[in-house]
Amino acid sequence: MSPELLLAFVLFAFVTSVTPGPNNMMLLASGVNFGVRRSVPHMLGISLGFMLLVIAVGLGLGQLFVSFPALYSALRYLGAAYLLYLAWKIARSGAPDSGQAAGKPFSFLQAAAFQWVNPKAWVMAIGAITTYTPQENFFLNVLLIAGLFALVNCPSVSLWTMAGSLLRRWLENPRVLRLFNVSMALLLVASLYPILADLPLS
Repeated sequence: MSPELLLAFVLFAFVTSVTPGPNNMMLLASGVNFGVRRSVPHMLGISLGFMLLVIAVGLGLGQLFVSFPALYSALRYLGAAYLLYLAWKIARSGAPDSGQAAGKPFSFLQAAAFQWVNPKAWVMAIGAITTYTPQENFFLNVLLIAGLFALVNCPSVSLWTMAGSLLRRWLENPRVLRLFNVSMALLLVASLYPILADLPLS
């Protein structure tokens, strides 16, 4: 991979990782409700789960969806249903460390598995493979792209968790916190727009 292509890919990985999406909305809420330390497995699960998704797309799974669009549509709507469920859970979260169950932060495995039903993650993975992966030494380049994406993704998404943690002191009032959680839930629902807009695969 040429230095120019590498730099372009790193910029692509950073922009797509740090901009709002389902993962970052959930991490912002997790930072508020659970703090940075308890959200670390969530962050690592996102990065490593997404790395495996990129590798799978590079090995041909993305082409399967191109050949059978109905499978991709089914995945998108399954992901949408799950995101709605997560939005409902976030909206009902209580105050941190309160007797009211605020739930538990995502585990490493839950966050990693979520990438496979996250529509934004699929668009990012397919874009990385189709746009930034040279055909020469393709398999090695897929591994390089996947590894670099994980390295760029983890600190990028952690910014949202840290932002949420910094907001905790301002959200000690249970009513304000509830308003925040409902707002995060609505933003998570709004992130479904690409699914409903029927975005193409590439």
